[in-house]
Formats: sequence, C-alpha cells, structure tokens
Amino acid sequence: MADDIDDLLDEVETKYVDKKRSGNESKRPKPVIRNNLDEDISDILNDTHLDEKQDVKRVTPVTENRTKPVTSSGQKCYPVFMGGSNHPTGLGTSISQRTCDQLRCTACDFKVCLFDNYKWASDTNYLFLRNNVPDFAKLKSKLSSAKGQRAYCCQCSWRTIKDLTSLEDPDLKWHCGKH
Repeated sequence: MADDIDDLLDEVETKYVDKKRSGNESKRPKPVIRNNLDEDISDILNDTHLDEKQDVKRVTPVTENRTKPVTSSGQKCYPVFMGGSNHPTGLGTSISQRTCDQLRCTACDFKVCLFDNYKWASDTNYLFLRNNVPDFAKLKSKLSSAKGQRAYCCQCSWRTIKDLTSLEDPDLKWHCGKH
C-alpha cells in the first residue's frame, strides 16, 4: 500500500509539479522501496526500544529487603497506600494493601522518590528538596538511617512513614501514576 501511494505521488509530481518548475529537477528524494515486511517491523521495534531506554529514570536506591512489585499495565492504586520498608511495594488495592511505588506529584510534576530504611531530618525544607531532587547523593545529607521506615519526597513535599497508611493528607498532592 505504501508503494502504491509513493507511485501515485510520483505520478502527480511528474505531471503537475515539474511543469510549474519549468524544467528544474524535482527536489523530492526518491522513495526507498522495501519488499521485506520483517525489516519494516524490526525498524519500528528498534525505534520504540530506543525511546523507552531514554525515558527510563529510577531514583530509588535498590535495597536488599525490597520485594518485587506486582504490576499490571495501566492500572492505578485504589486506595493509595504509603508505608515503611517492611511493606511490599506495587499496585495497591483494598485487599492487597501494597505501598504505591509509582507516586507522582501534581504540584511540582515530579515522580516521588522512595528511600527504604531512611527518615528525613527535622531541618529538611522546600528549598533543599527543590535543588537536590532526585539526586540521592545530595539528598543523603538530610537522610538518616532508620530501620523499617521509608522516606518519601518530591521537589515540594516530604514524609517519613513507618506504618501502612492511606494517602489522605490534603497537603500532599501525590497520586498513583499508573503501574
């Protein structure tokens, strides 16, 4: 079908456009004709694969106690839970009660960072987070080790959570960004 369209465009160009150019050569490059559908599919898949690699950013440090998240394409947590490092992460429901690891902030439009077995210092402030999120090496100066707790932050808010809690704080503009 693509070949037919290219042929039709070439025919239109030779009949109408070339007459207006009064003998000048056509500036449109000749179409590349492929006879192999497999090559086309491979090219499309390779292009998509490269785009996915560029978009992937993970700022959560890997810990030995973290369980593998349960994910399903395009689903959101309901209700949204936050919890300490002892609680599994992934798609949360009222039955499974997993802590959401795909939180996103609507105020600053950043992915919420999770740090297992850490808590925020009492002097942590907005300006510090604004300048340092999502760089863990810089954020570590305001984090202290705390077994069983999980430090959450975006560029405008931060929390330290130990127990499983539902995300109902009106000050936090966090929501599940789909799993």
